[in-house]
Amino acid sequence: MKKMLDLVVTDNVQLNQNYCLIKFTTTDGSLLPDMYPGQFVEVRVDDSPKPFLRRPISVNFVDKDTNELWLLVQVVGEGTRKMCQYKKADIVNMLLPLGNTFSLDSVSDNKNLLLIGGGVGTAPMLYLGAKLKEKGYKPNFLLGARSKADLLQLDEFAKYGEVYCTTEDGSLGEKGYVTNHSILTDIKFDNIFTCGPKPMMMAVAQYAAKNNIECEVSLENTMACGFGVCLCCVEKTKDGHVCVCSEGPVFNIKDLTWIN
Repeated sequence: MKKMLDLVVTDNVQLNQNYCLIKFTTTDGSLLPDMYPGQFVEVRVDDSPKPFLRRPISVNFVDKDTNELWLLVQVVGEGTRKMCQYKKADIVNMLLPLGNTFSLDSVSDNKNLLLIGGGVGTAPMLYLGAKLKEKGYKPNFLLGARSKADLLQLDEFAKYGEVYCTTEDGSLGEKGYVTNHSILTDIKFDNIFTCGPKPMMMAVAQYAAKNNIECEVSLENTMACGFGVCLCCVEKTKDGHVCVCSEGPVFNIKDLTWIN
């Protein structure tokens, strides 16, 4: 059940000039609501005239031991720039958790799992990998970015599975895009989960369909309200147009119109 809560900042780590990792907990010591991989939150950005609507941010991780919610934030505008300026003890209002989740229960035993993230789309892959490890799997992560400086949280990902990387400039891992990585020809995967820029996810979906691999994508459409009212995040599916925030953000590629 979604809730509107005031959370307090426990830490804000500037990962580079474009990204920050913000950690939050409850103001009264109560437990955070249950959250699952693929879900997102809507953050109210106060004290600024421009970010009128809330900002949708994927759940990056939930640390049960410290009762902390992690959000990986990319600076793309005034709202996210304001968020990356949060300081310890700041109070932030959020609507959470929102959206559906990746289908962890559909993964059967002895499956080779590949989690593909590009840019800030790597964020939900971390929590998904952690949950898969809890279920006894050792997932493979394939993370893509423009350069080495944009590949984030690699040490965290390594806690839960094997990590492979691509960079457009070749500064870390294989040079090129995630869909060109040699792992895709070296290993036969049974399930793929992915999040990132739409062209990347569409290419991953084409690869998965061609090779008869089950694939789920987490769409990054602009989700301004978070509950299907503003119609900013509409996506065409085989059954018609839907709001990503209320019907997604996670979809099986068989339900989308991406496959030729």
